[in-house]
This record gives sequence, C-alpha cells and structure tokens, in this order.
Amino acid sequence: QVQLVESGGGLVQPGGSLRLSCVASGIIFSFYDMGWYRQAPGKQRELVATITSGGSTKYTDSVKGRFTISRDNAKNTVYLQMNSLKPEDTAVYYCHAHLSVRGGDYDYWGQGTQVTVSS
Repeated sequence: QVQLVESGGGLVQPGGSLRLSCVASGIIFSFYDMGWYRQAPGKQRELVATITSGGSTKYTDSVKGRFTISRDNAKNTVYLQMNSLKPEDTAVYYCHAHLSVRGGDYDYWGQGTQVTVSS
C-alpha cells in the first residue's frame, strides 16, 4: 500500500518560514519524481515545485527564490522549505509522487497539509 504523509503545515505570520515534509512508503522512493502542489480555496490545484529522481528542481514563478524543494532518499522524504511567506501562499499543500515507465505512469498523492499565512 502506497502512502504519502505530509506534515509541517500550520499558521505563520507573513515573512515567516515553514518546512513541509512528506514521507513515502510502499514505493521505491528513489525512482520517483516528487512534487509539491497547492490548492487555495476556490482555486485549482497548482504545481509549486518538483524534484526529479536525479535531483533536478523546478519552481513556479511565484515561489522562486523563496521556496526550496529537496529530497532525502535514505529517509524516503521530500521537503519544501518555505521562506518569506506571503498571505497568497495560504493553501492546502499536497505531496505528489510520479513515475513513468514503459506501459504507463504511476501517480500518488498525499492527504494534504494546511498552510495559513496571516497576521
């Protein structure tokens, strides 16, 4: 059974920091590209950051220079360090695992963790 379990969300003031963690089980973590998505109330889920199995990273423009995605394959964990948080970063953040192999794709999602940026 595949599980992605996020943690680290919470309430933070504007300008503050949070670090999200996502622990994966039931998959060969090092094979998977990992990502963080977010969904604000009334909006579609959007990609925040991705890190490939080889360690290459990409970010949506609105978080570049503020957020950092990283992974620890020994711990089956992907992180999202979020600095200089803004109210518009408020959303439920979801962890995502993706693997493309001959014959199909494998996609798994976590349950989400709430991040609220407010004074």
